[in-house]
Amino acid sequence: MILKNRQLAFSIFILALFLFNYSCTTNSTKGLVQGAIWRDTDGNIINAHGGCVLFYNETYYWYGECKGDSTYRLDWVKSWDCWRADARGISCYSSKDLVKWKFEGIVLPAVQEDTTSDLHPSEVIERPKVIYNKKTGKFVMWMHIESPDYEKACAGVAIGDRPDSLFTYLGSFKPNGSDSRDQTIYKDDDNRAYQITSSEWNRTIYINLLNDDYTGTTGKHTRNFVDRQREAPAVFKHNKKYYMITSGCTGWDPNTARFAMADSMLGEWTLCGNPCKGENSGKTFFAQSTFVLPLDEKNEQFVAIFDKWKKTDLADSRYIWLPVTFKNDSIVIQWQENWTPPRSKN
Repeated sequence: MILKNRQLAFSIFILALFLFNYSCTTNSTKGLVQGAIWRDTDGNIINAHGGCVLFYNETYYWYGECKGDSTYRLDWVKSWDCWRADARGISCYSSKDLVKWKFEGIVLPAVQEDTTSDLHPSEVIERPKVIYNKKTGKFVMWMHIESPDYEKACAGVAIGDRPDSLFTYLGSFKPNGSDSRDQTIYKDDDNRAYQITSSEWNRTIYINLLNDDYTGTTGKHTRNFVDRQREAPAVFKHNKKYYMITSGCTGWDPNTARFAMADSMLGEWTLCGNPCKGENSGKTFFAQSTFVLPLDEKNEQFVAIFDKWKKTDLADSRYIWLPVTFKNDSIVIQWQENWTPPRSKN
């Protein structure tokens, strides 16, 4: 009898420990716990790296890189610390509150059978960004398409009929004939859209005006921060000013973020200081920028989204989401270990 009681007590202890660990690694009433394991509504770990959030029809859609379980280093690449995981495609999650996320599926799957495809698991599919085109009624996804050694440097484009539907891949190219690596997409109030990308071996940020259907470039572009080595751009607009957050170029390792400002997307950009404040702000909280989500521009509610990369286990890379605040024309991203996004919608 004593043995059975001990076994029962031990079983209860293990169950309690499991539930405690689960609650500590799941989005809950605490909101977002920075750098913890975030799970979807089915209890599975969210796998959506380097991505973006689209607000459409009263719902938020989070797109990101779905990384394979096994991480390996390409030893034959000598130019940088080339850790990578096989590409599974682009995942999509939906939410009403930015805390509880439902897995909608892989909306751009890897192509297993065709070794020549941009979307083969051995290739690199990064930084997906999705915007909606009112004129065509299509959802347009841009992404960074790479060879395993990161020397292909192309942009890929796909389109979908719904935000959670399968996207059709249109192919890859070099925008305006230039390299395209870490990238984002920004749609302005006038419905003009731009691709912002790290180019010229990460020495320069290009801003490329897109065509009317958002699937290609017009030829009109600007070169910014020449020889300043910036990547991981995230662009947003507030009070008629344009802002861009970027990182330095240190591979998977963290560095100091900087922000820039301009009066127009194709105008002159001024590179400013580090917007991050608080613990480990000099290393961008050991993370890297990927997107800024406008929640309510009138009430100055924006969310800065970062990836906390784990280069030796990329699928286990975590997420950091923090509010952006404004001080005159400057921006501040203050560290908060726990944070609950406001429920306002733009």
